[in-house]
Amino acid sequence: MRGLLIINPQATATTRNSADLAIRSLAGLVDLDVEHTRYRGHARELAATARGELVIVLGGDGAINEAVNGIMGRPAETAGPGTAGPKTAPLLAVIPGGGGNVFAQALGLPVDTVAAIAKIKEVMEAGRYRTIGLGLAGDRYFTFSAGLGLDAEVVREVERLRASGHRETVALFARTILRRYASGTDRRTPALTLEPDGQPATPDLFMTAITNRSPWTYVRGRAVLPVPNPDFSSGLDVLALRKLRATTIVSAVGQMLLIRRRSPRGRHVLTVTGQQALTVRSARPIAFQVDGDYLGETEAVKFHFVPHALHVVALPPAAPRTKCDRSDIKLRRTAAVASCACQGMLKSLL
Repeated sequence: MRGLLIINPQATATTRNSADLAIRSLAGLVDLDVEHTRYRGHARELAATARGELVIVLGGDGAINEAVNGIMGRPAETAGPGTAGPKTAPLLAVIPGGGGNVFAQALGLPVDTVAAIAKIKEVMEAGRYRTIGLGLAGDRYFTFSAGLGLDAEVVREVERLRASGHRETVALFARTILRRYASGTDRRTPALTLEPDGQPATPDLFMTAITNRSPWTYVRGRAVLPVPNPDFSSGLDVLALRKLRATTIVSAVGQMLLIRRRSPRGRHVLTVTGQQALTVRSARPIAFQVDGDYLGETEAVKFHFVPHALHVVALPPAAPRTKCDRSDIKLRRTAAVASCACQGMLKSLL
């Protein structure tokens, strides 16, 4: 098998040692070409012109998103009805090297580079690959989520901080969320309207997160789930907020962290699941992100679910748990304390 390894040397957790390890470990399985990204968008260009049956990305979610868009944009014969990608599109393998690594974790990979490479080798040697659907936001594919409003504002600010030398961490995101909530985002005038195809529109929303039937993000390895049992194959799901109150945000995030059998509920929380197409409009230019990559401001985005779009080196999804174990009970107690602390911090900033 011939493949291309794309390395993003600027990713948070990518080091020269991890790149060398990936090259050595895969050398016996793949006739490997190696390229390092040099600028934003370079991974997309490399994936679009890659020769061979496999594209491997060592980097974060941004580099992976670029590579996915490069693969999906390859000018090749399509595979026929019910599929989206080009017939000659290569497999995609990802080695987590960023700060969030949401897509890699959603595929069941460990965030540790050594363990992830070992898992990828195991799957490749067994030839057990998987086909997943993708989201499409305008002309940009996304693997796990897109958003308009507060979450995109946070992504924009984190990108600015990273450019000035800050390391991407959960703490950095948490501090940025608190700052944006306290003094940056508009909490008075809702701008967004959700328009699911064939259904009534819902106006007066402050933020919308659209997920590809996948976790929205991870917090220390714990999936933040807008819907139970994510599988990358059942359409797009929407989580929207009608109010940007501290209690609303904390309640929604807490439910997504702790409750695995249903979507979040609440007076000011809206969830819409299993959508094939929808549009989000804004009364004013508003921040927009896909897969943690800030794309600027927009006033309307059309979303589509693209089934059977991408072949990935990953095992089938694990069966969902049906019972609450002791670790869940402990986590719920911890989260209750954290929820009170978070609300206290928010109130102190107001």
